[in-house]
Amino acid sequence: MAGCRSGHRMTESADMRGGKRILRVAVAAGLMLVPLAGIASAQTQGGSSGIADLFTGSIGGFHLFGSPAPAAPPSKSDWSGQSGASGHPLMQADAIRAAAANFPNCLEGYWPDAARRGVTRATFERAVAGLTPDLKIMDLMDAQPEFTKAIWDYLDMLVSDARIKRGREILAAYKPTFDAVERAYGVDRHVVAAIWGIESNYSTAIGERSVLRSTATLACVGRRQNYFKDEFLSTLEILNRGDLTPDELKGSWAGAFGPTQFMPTAFKRYAVDFDGDGRRDVVASIPDLIASTANNLRLDGWKKGETWGYEVMLPQGFDYLLADARPMPVRDWERRGVARVGGRKFPRGGDKAFLLLPAGARGPAFLMLTNFRVIMRYNPAEAYAMAIGHLADRLRGDPPFVQAWPRDERVLTSTERYELQQLLIAHGFDIGSEPDGRINAHTRKAIKRYQLSAGLVPDGFATAGMLSRLRAGGYARR
Repeated sequence: MAGCRSGHRMTESADMRGGKRILRVAVAAGLMLVPLAGIASAQTQGGSSGIADLFTGSIGGFHLFGSPAPAAPPSKSDWSGQSGASGHPLMQADAIRAAAANFPNCLEGYWPDAARRGVTRATFERAVAGLTPDLKIMDLMDAQPEFTKAIWDYLDMLVSDARIKRGREILAAYKPTFDAVERAYGVDRHVVAAIWGIESNYSTAIGERSVLRSTATLACVGRRQNYFKDEFLSTLEILNRGDLTPDELKGSWAGAFGPTQFMPTAFKRYAVDFDGDGRRDVVASIPDLIASTANNLRLDGWKKGETWGYEVMLPQGFDYLLADARPMPVRDWERRGVARVGGRKFPRGGDKAFLLLPAGARGPAFLMLTNFRVIMRYNPAEAYAMAIGHLADRLRGDPPFVQAWPRDERVLTSTERYELQQLLIAHGFDIGSEPDGRINAHTRKAIKRYQLSAGLVPDGFATAGMLSRLRAGGYARR
């Protein structure tokens, strides 16, 4: 997402294409989870001072300053009325109700910040007039789905024949634009097209929620108000500048919008007016959309002329402890017997790469280059970056992955992954953080240490069989 990335997209998986990004579509065992930046204790903004004191009265039923008009109780059809699964104090049902009742006051409190950003009074009043909180978002924000989709199923879903076919049609239809953008930003067109395809299935699945209402809600209600305050104020800036209208700003419940899912803050940083009409329109202008996505990747460190990674074959007796370790020049990997699939040569031996085994020793192996990390800045999930890179290769005409996935392996549920982490910690294997049900590099490192202690191949892959062994205590304490 430019939406769900480091400041971009979001899916609480998502959630952030990167914090960007940050919340979007939770699809696999934490694989699409896009962490949100700036998750801190939220505070409701209230009261008024300075310029705010000059404005009183009501516009469109919204009481601007002074005593707020009473808020109607939330409709059960909009919100379950239940406390959030996170257990956060601000996600308790009573706290949500109180924040909803205080919504007008909260919005009032953001006026001084909006004014400091150059938002006019007229823009602010138009934006907040009649605005009510979308409390259904509270259910979506704190949903705790049991992710059970394996990475191979995830890739099958996103890098489908239909998506490949449509992507090639998109590349052909807008070839002059892709040519110009590639010259201007040095970013591979196939990667830009892949982001477009995976984020919104080429503009067919963008989202229909009001970005203004979603970001305002999240800036005033729930556990991520500090983060979403910036998204809400950035939305006001977009409207103030005239880049997009409220009707055009439609997207996900977390505020990601447009075919490549920009969060408002990411839009501010990366969006460009490539068609020269005076507006940065990543919703309806194809030139702006393509160029803004490319500019995002360029500013995040895209290395021109390089790919994202290579599928590789590992030799017999390979030291799996080298996976997830520090990057090494490709030539050093070659000295260790690592070879590109199909007998193809690596174009540059000096490129630094790290080894990724997304399904352990029984699945495909990959050497990942700098651009893989750049894609992860768009959306910080390895599976997402792999899907983007692989779809880009398929759009270019490259074949599918050669090595088979261990499709007979049952993927752990989020509850089981949480239990796995608890068991690792209980027996002295440090996962680098509190258990959260997400298997990241730190947890994989702990798994490797456990595997070594149990005489298993230390590939860092969490399996149902491993969980059973841990439950039974069949391993050495470290």
